[in-house]
Amino acid sequence: MSFMITRKFSVSIASRIGKKSLLSKVCKPEDTIKFFEDGQALGWSGFTPVGYPKVVPVTVADYVEKTGKKMKFDLYIGASVGAETEDRWAKLGMINRRWPYQTGKNIANGINTGKIQMGDIHLCNYASNLKFGFFTKERKGKLDLGIIEVTEILPDGGLVLAGSVGAVPEVCDISEKLILELNTSMPSYLGLHDIPPDEVPPNRRPYLISRVDDRIGKLYVPVDTEKIVAIVESTKPDNGRPLSPPDEVSEKIAQNILDFLENEVHAGRAPPDLLPLQSGVGNIANAVVAGLAKGQFRNVKVWTEVLQDTMLDFFDTGKLDFATATALTLSTEGFERLYKNWEEYKQKICLRPQQITNNAEMIRRMGVIGMNTPVEVDIYGHANSTLIGGTRMINGLGGSNDFLRNCYISMMHCPSVRPTKTDPTGITCIVPKAPHIDHTEHDLDVIVTEQGLADLRGLAPRQRAMEIINKCAHPDYKPILTDYFNTAYQHCLKQKAAHEPQILSKVFKMQEYLEKNGTMKVDKW
Repeated sequence: MSFMITRKFSVSIASRIGKKSLLSKVCKPEDTIKFFEDGQALGWSGFTPVGYPKVVPVTVADYVEKTGKKMKFDLYIGASVGAETEDRWAKLGMINRRWPYQTGKNIANGINTGKIQMGDIHLCNYASNLKFGFFTKERKGKLDLGIIEVTEILPDGGLVLAGSVGAVPEVCDISEKLILELNTSMPSYLGLHDIPPDEVPPNRRPYLISRVDDRIGKLYVPVDTEKIVAIVESTKPDNGRPLSPPDEVSEKIAQNILDFLENEVHAGRAPPDLLPLQSGVGNIANAVVAGLAKGQFRNVKVWTEVLQDTMLDFFDTGKLDFATATALTLSTEGFERLYKNWEEYKQKICLRPQQITNNAEMIRRMGVIGMNTPVEVDIYGHANSTLIGGTRMINGLGGSNDFLRNCYISMMHCPSVRPTKTDPTGITCIVPKAPHIDHTEHDLDVIVTEQGLADLRGLAPRQRAMEIINKCAHPDYKPILTDYFNTAYQHCLKQKAAHEPQILSKVFKMQEYLEKNGTMKVDKW
């Protein structure tokens, strides 16, 4: 986002602080250094590179880099944040533990070299488990310090967040102290959020949401203002996620999905305006939404985790009525569009905590149709979304399985192949067995590649295998996978164990062959 776009919203920090007793807490970023100590557990706002603190973390990193003082923290955030913050902290050796999702080369390297402890978890469970104290048992369930980006502080001290909610209500609740970054370069987001009471069992009541535009909570996060120890002004924009144009493969995958949805309507398994849609992040997801924007469906609703740029296109066509998410994962240009037509878009969007957007109760009740991207899928419909080769962490599970295990229709889409340095089709994304499984065969209904779409509903395991191989595998790998399946079937049939045939000594041969030869095209089984 350019400064010219944000400047029309720029105001004095005092005008955004409704509770005037908090004016005494306004300070410079460097004045917050005294609140940080080695070994603390910190909670930040943010979900994807949106709504995260952009000034104080950089100031702390500058301090560590300048002084050489050791400061290492446990870091709990709803999802990933901007690379200029957490990835720089990782480069400086400032992160001990990180939950539950991250992006950045330095932090990924720290995780995969054993320097940073990281655990991923279903995002709808993460926020609740954070509040339950499961991650901070040694601290009696508390965080030492929360750092939260806000766009306004109301007269009662309520916090109006920015472009994401994530796990902020939980972080505010269990943090001993709070530092607020009040971003005056953005509009106040007042009216965009829906923050319900944050309850715990056995006192948790049902979330009475049956439509994507239902509201059950407050427009702000209520906090104990006695916790607020500092308020720092920020004028830094969100680090918008850049998007490249959809490629031919993404567009073919998108068309396969659109054809499938049209067929579901014609078959009477979905209404003419579909059911609420969930779409993950990335070029394939954008291509699907772009296709919907050009397609026949009208009065569409979205219940998802994040909104990308093509959702704005979808709104502009008049075919998308309303969207619920926990974050606006827009590009720089996308934020410019959002703010240019702020009053129009804000009437059609609701941002909620991740434990609401990703909650099984609402996903099942509304019959959400979910679409997400894995690393690979095996022939029986198990999917790996997190670990390359079963060992190297990419980002984390995220919220994909929150949706896939609860959706009315659960889809996973990916290219059939990916290139290696020596072979443009050296890696098949359809394998005999995924080396790590995030999504089981019980969770997935439909697998899609640019080659075709495999509808697995109602199929037994061996039927699923042939459907996936025939419909989704690349031509270079279809005979190889078919040969493996037939060999495994005959092998297991002799042992009267052929319900879901595998040969344990050969099931990862394609992955082993890749390590040695730069391709997964095995010559024989």
